[in-house]
Order: sequence, then C-alpha cells, then structure tokens
Amino acid sequence: MSKIGNLKVLVVGDVEGRFKLFCSKVAGLHQKNGPFEMVLCVGNFFGDNISEWSDLEKCTLEIPLPTYILGPTFPEHARFFRNRNGEDLVPNLTYLGRRGIFTFSSGLKVAYLSGTECDDPDANTDLTFSRKDVEEIVTLAGGNTCTGVDVLLTSQWPQGIEKHGNETAADTTKSGSPLIAQLAGTIKPRYHFAGLLDLFYERTPYRNHQILAETTTHVSRFIGLAAVGNANKQRFLYAFNVIPMSKIPFHELRKQPDSCTQCPYERKPISTKADKVEDIMANQYFYDTISDPRDVNKRKGNFQDRGAKRHEQNQQRPEDVGKCWFCLSSPDAEKHLVVSVGLHTYIALAKGGLTADHVLILPITHLRSYPELDDEAATELEKYKASLIKFFADQNKSTVFFERNFKSKHMQLQVVPVPKTEPDRIKQLFLHRAEEGQLKLTEIPSRSDIRQIIKAGQTFFYVELDNGEKMFYKIDQKGFPLQFGRDVLAEKELLNMPDRIDWRECQNSRMEETEMANTFKAAFKPYDFNFEE
Repeated sequence: MSKIGNLKVLVVGDVEGRFKLFCSKVAGLHQKNGPFEMVLCVGNFFGDNISEWSDLEKCTLEIPLPTYILGPTFPEHARFFRNRNGEDLVPNLTYLGRRGIFTFSSGLKVAYLSGTECDDPDANTDLTFSRKDVEEIVTLAGGNTCTGVDVLLTSQWPQGIEKHGNETAADTTKSGSPLIAQLAGTIKPRYHFAGLLDLFYERTPYRNHQILAETTTHVSRFIGLAAVGNANKQRFLYAFNVIPMSKIPFHELRKQPDSCTQCPYERKPISTKADKVEDIMANQYFYDTISDPRDVNKRKGNFQDRGAKRHEQNQQRPEDVGKCWFCLSSPDAEKHLVVSVGLHTYIALAKGGLTADHVLILPITHLRSYPELDDEAATELEKYKASLIKFFADQNKSTVFFERNFKSKHMQLQVVPVPKTEPDRIKQLFLHRAEEGQLKLTEIPSRSDIRQIIKAGQTFFYVELDNGEKMFYKIDQKGFPLQFGRDVLAEKELLNMPDRIDWRECQNSRMEETEMANTFKAAFKPYDFNFEE
C-alpha cells in the first residue's frame, strides 16, 4: 500500500466480460508504470459473453490489483451481484454497491453511484438509481456544506457535461443523467469518471465557484472512458496521480489550471437531511467512517433501528449462530469464561489462552469482524481496550491486541499481556515474522479506524499495540497462518512459550477455567467501567 501522499490510481471503462484482456492490460501497466494503489471500473463489468468468468472464479485467472466495480445496468448481469450493498465477488474484485462513499486508509474519498437514472422516484432496483439515492450520497458527503470528494464514479454520464467545454461526439441531452449532473455540482468531485457510451472524452477542467462572487475552490475534471478492447481504438484506460484532498493545504488545493472553464451544470444543489446519515450508512457496504475516533460520539443516528436491522440479518443466518461458541444467546456458549458484560460487547477468558490472563473482547450479537460493529459497539470496545491497557500496565505488562478474520465465525479481538516491552520491539517482531512468511504487514495511522480500511466480509489480520501503533494485512486467496498472532507472541523475546502456540494444546478442565475466570473477574473489577457510579 502506498504511504499517505501521492497515490497512483488506474481507472478502466466498461470491461464487458473481456476479463483476460483486462487483467493483461492492468498487469502490464502496473509493471511498466506502477505501482498502482487500486483499479476503479466504471460502466458494465460483465458483457454478453461471460465464458471467462469461470476462470476468475477458479483463480486460474487472477486480477492483479485490488479492483472496485459498479453494479449492473442489464437484467442478465444482476445474477452476479448477490448483495446490492456490495461484496467481494472473487479475490481482488469488489462490488462497491448501489451508492455510497468510501474513504480509503490513504484518505482518498470515493463516491459511487451504480446503474442508470430512473424517472420513478420510488424505484428501488439493482439496475437504476433515483433521486433518493443521489440525496443519500450528498448526505454522506456532508450535505450542502460538502467541500468536495476526491473521486466520483458513475456508469452514466452527467447531462450537459460538454457545456462551456471542448466538443464531444456524445449527445448528453439524450444519454446523460440530470441527477448525476446535480450530484456532481453538489459534491464537487476533483475527478469524475463515467462509462457506457464507448467513447473517450477528457473535458477541460471546470471551476466549482463563481468568479469574484465566491471563494475560489478546487476544480473538477470529467473523464468518459470507452469499453475495453473496443473496435474504434478509443481510450479505455486512464492513469493519474492524486493526493487526497484531506492531505493538501487549502492554498494548494484551490490553484486553478491555465485552461479552466465555468461549471457546465446549473446551480441546483441537492438538499438533504443531515440526521439521515446513520440510517444510510447502516445499509452501505463500505462505512464512510470519521477520520478521528475521538469524534465518534458527535455522529447522530437511530442506533436502535440499526441494531434491529443487524438482528434481523443475524436471524436470517441460523447456521452461523446455532453452534457459535461466542454468541451469548447460543446454547453452546461457554458462559463460565465470561468475565465482564457491557451493552454491546463482552470480555471472556480465552479458551486455551497463551497466558492465564489472555482474554477476548467480543460482540454480544453474531458479527464476524470489527468492520461490522456499529458506532456504539465500537465505542464500547475501545473503552474495554483502554481499561485492559491500564489493568495490565499496573502489573508492569504491555498489552497486544490482534484480530484474524479468516476461518472464524464470530469476531474475536485477542488481548494478550506480555512482560513490559517497548512497543517498537513488539512491532519489529511482528514485521520480521511477517517478512519471513512473505506476508506484507502494513503499518497504518494510529488514529485510523479499521472500518475505514477494510469492509465487512473481507478477510484480514490486524494487530494493535498499547501505544496505538497498528499493523494490517489483507488476506488473499493464498490463505494465512492461523496461529500467526500467537506464534509471534510466544517467541523467546516475549512470552517464551513455544509449546503454547496452538490453543488446542493448551486445554484446561472446566473447573480450572472457572477458577481462572473468577480470579480475573475479581482483579479486573476496579478497572471495569460497567461498575462505575
């Protein structure tokens, strides 16, 4: 992953089922002009011929870079998109969802809108979008006070984009979308990409302010891309460098290029209701989370409704919950290991733990990983982490947290105390062991929220030290060593417990587990916020 700063991004037009050509072109550019951070696709990813799709499913054909696509515009393609709110389709290929905003760990903010415009305001199909969808994107972007996003991805072109600009063969009065024009005029993307018309068009940059009447702000660039391998040899690839606008000083961001026109769109900002943000995000695959976890309580929303929605989703997956050891409502839950229970999360002694005070922080409801937590649960989990850090620090111990969302059914944040050790030394041990295993463990900003970096359903390994330093690895189709976290902590320099790497070799009797849990519970009680006045 690129360090925060200048990112190289590749954008591709309609792939239309030409997956081998797509992979070949992307791999070639990545090797010659890369490295690229990601690939963004607009238009139709699937086409009339889908014979090459099975190669991607079987992994005999591999997509070389993390690739993000929009949804279908034809009914025959809808079957490939099972979850309308977004999902991983095959390794390195992610369907973004019908509409939303995602902020990458680099700070790059990408807004996306799938399908084509529908006149029916109440339409709710997988192939179209309505004014309601556009309003929800604007709400996520900050409403009418939105200062801009880095990238906007739409399949359809905006109506009137050529006005005041260079000529194009496209007639957007017929093929363009008025709603997308309003959306772009409201959220002011620095880059806007679209497809469907099998035509390349790079418009002259346009201003997002009225000269002399408004404060100068950044310009926008629109690029329409042709289909991959099109017969007319129109350009279907576009590579660009971008620094996230959140990282650029305002005086640099507002600089105007020599060739710049007035905005092609009528000034019709889309009005929204700010209090709808949480309801929208509850149904968005990617959570556009806040950049500073300390601001988590500033956000509003109906968490009860969100919790109800999650409960309904969990109820639809009885095979997950029925025999889950970690769901407190499950008959198989080993409740004698529980040492503290909050409103949304709880702490339990780890079965077969590395040490007698190795514990887990888990959600009470059936959620697979941290990115599925809502804000209230995440806030409570952070309080538990802070309490445990203080608890172990008073025993002259360092605290290490890690989560592996791979071959696990229920989120488990492992909490392992080790003898007092400099955080940098622990970090170097993880990085060294990862390098030995050819795993690219990446350091991420200490104040970042994991929900900004990975989405629900995606596999990953994550470790956090008690000084806030964090490291992250996105697990791919090659798999991941299940005991990696325990393996590092069991090393001679930390716990020196090579015989306790596998939890199955560390079993205690139920009576012993109960005694250990009661001992921990009594010791932790003065630090447990649930007992505060």
